[in-house]
Amino acid sequence: MTTDIFEILLLIARPGAGKSEIIQYLNNLNPTERLEKYHIGEMDVLDDFPMLWTWFEEDKILTRLGHPRLHTDDGTYFIGNYMWDVLIERICLEYEKLTRDTENYHTHRTAILEFSRGVEHGGYKRAFQHLNPDMVKKMAILSVNVSWEESLRKNRIRFNHNKPDSIIEHALPDIKLERLYRETDWDELTKSNPEFVRIQNIDVPYVVFENEDDVTSEPGDDLAERLEAALSQLWDLFNGKESR
Repeated sequence: MTTDIFEILLLIARPGAGKSEIIQYLNNLNPTERLEKYHIGEMDVLDDFPMLWTWFEEDKILTRLGHPRLHTDDGTYFIGNYMWDVLIERICLEYEKLTRDTENYHTHRTAILEFSRGVEHGGYKRAFQHLNPDMVKKMAILSVNVSWEESLRKNRIRFNHNKPDSIIEHALPDIKLERLYRETDWDELTKSNPEFVRIQNIDVPYVVFENEDDVTSEPGDDLAERLEAALSQLWDLFNGKESR
């Protein structure tokens, strides 16, 4: 590493686990504090939710105009699991444009990637295969861990029907959340190594941020301390991986 910041931080978890709240907390910090405590520079967030929500809106317009839907069926499920692959490829494309347009991008900026994946649509194993290999080399992962029951609880209470496109306040119907996200493959992918997950033959460091007690909904000292500890551990793992 030539800088004191994470180049790419990937946040993964079930919906409602607290990913977006962690990003919001980091974004609201004084830049100096964010750098010194969390190794996060100026932030660019690449989240696939706004991308898929645009698809929902486009399909609704197409239906109203009497044309075939492009992305989803009448139940707003994707027309094929390959659409989940497209979202990962789109995240990578947006990252490529950021680094293309900003000279020495990672001397002061951290790209934060956020997405959720369930076994039903290929899991993290499938998603990781669509990441740009150059990005994987720069990546560290923070996995926010909550149970399925906690994901369901948070999904229900956070929904704002006036802002269904909101990053913080969107939600899924219970039946859709269960089908898409109840089962994940993260534990299976990481069971052989408590510090690194193998992605495209690259060892990527990860740390699990436990959030069953929900320290993210009302950010305070508990969130600050737990996040600092997790990202400090992740920073050490990332910088020590070349000596393994």
